[in-house]
Amino acid sequence: MWWQLLVSVLAGLAVTWLALVVALWRARPDPDRLRQAIRLLPDVVRLLSRLARDRTLPVGVRLRLWAVLGYLALPVDLVPDFIPVIGYADDALVVALALRSVVRAAGGESLVRNWPGTAAGLAAVERLAGITRAAAAPVGEDDRDRDRGGGVGPLDVGA
Repeated sequence: MWWQLLVSVLAGLAVTWLALVVALWRARPDPDRLRQAIRLLPDVVRLLSRLARDRTLPVGVRLRLWAVLGYLALPVDLVPDFIPVIGYADDALVVALALRSVVRAAGGESLVRNWPGTAAGLAAVERLAGITRAAAAPVGEDDRDRDRGGGVGPLDVGA
């Protein structure tokens, strides 16, 4: 009896995994955008780590961020990374969902405050997190210190 339940659960997981792989394959992320996202990976990992340690964020958000960091550290993925194009897409999807969760809970300023990279990288991460700029102010080479009057306009959470 218990083995029938185990087989049923495993079959359900296999069907769900196959549906995810098919959906990612049909979506086929643009290889150029995927390469750009992969170049941002070290800064994004540092961002997730800083956000997970940011005590101004709600505990539930911080726990989700630790879970995402754990998922990224595991050698096993939903879609193996050796599969061309879609292999890294599941990681990007998990990171995008985590960042959108942070933005919904704490606003876009938490991303800006904790971003360790360049202004161009921050703009890419803001797009990934669903943040749009309300004002098209010029962005300098390195506007991480917003308190000194950097050139970034106010942020709005977009859909």
